[in-house]
Amino acid sequence: MSSYKRLWAKVRKVIREADVVLEVVDSRDPYGTRSEELEKMAKDLGKPLIIVINKADLVPKEVMDKWKRVLSREYETIYISARERLGTRKLWVAIKKVTPRKPIKVAVVGYPNVGKSTIINLLRGRHSAGTSPIPGYTKHVQLVRAATWLKVVDTPGVVPLRGSEEELVFKGALSPESLEDPLPVALKLIEEGLSKDPEVFRKTYGVKGDDPPTIVENLAKRRGLYLKGGRLNVEEAARIIIRDWQQGKLVFFYTPEDYNLE
Repeated sequence: MSSYKRLWAKVRKVIREADVVLEVVDSRDPYGTRSEELEKMAKDLGKPLIIVINKADLVPKEVMDKWKRVLSREYETIYISARERLGTRKLWVAIKKVTPRKPIKVAVVGYPNVGKSTIINLLRGRHSAGTSPIPGYTKHVQLVRAATWLKVVDTPGVVPLRGSEEELVFKGALSPESLEDPLPVALKLIEEGLSKDPEVFRKTYGVKGDDPPTIVENLAKRRGLYLKGGRLNVEEAARIIIRDWQQGKLVFFYTPEDYNLE
């Protein structure tokens, strides 16, 4: 069995344990961080699915409301910020709404870096887990009682990704450290950022520039990133940009209009 199929087998196992599946997506790109394959698997296994748009504190409320309205046409949808503990009551209500079973067993599934472990900790009511910004990292597997009516599968299902290096980085499945040459991906990320918010790199890093190469160079200068001989270390500047995108420190976002969904 290929590693890709093995990863999907793990996701299937997590979903089978559950009565309800929470598909966690990133508020900056909810549609782009959905998984059709995951949604089909939940449907085939007869499990109700709730789309949980996480990191809602990063995006304006009116944009979150638009996404909720659009995605609710297909699935029960809520938006929360697990890190800031915002919207947790909405999560309880949504879980109770989709199934009459008690106690309800919940699985938390999604791409790397969308905040699955934080949501598991939120459901458990404490911040005790081994969470880490390294994509795909989680510690142990067990079913944990979170309330008299709720049990949580204590390991998130990490949806495996196939695609270009660029796509894998954008969705948090490849860390900047794992890239032999991070520059092309970072340049594409900057291009996307400039198209969404021309001021985003000035606001985030205090650097100016109208094109991706200039922004990378200016960031390297600002951070004092030089190699021997005085050459700018643009590769390290590129890694900083990728890392900050994956960790939610660099913020630009997509709207339903970007996907022709309104």
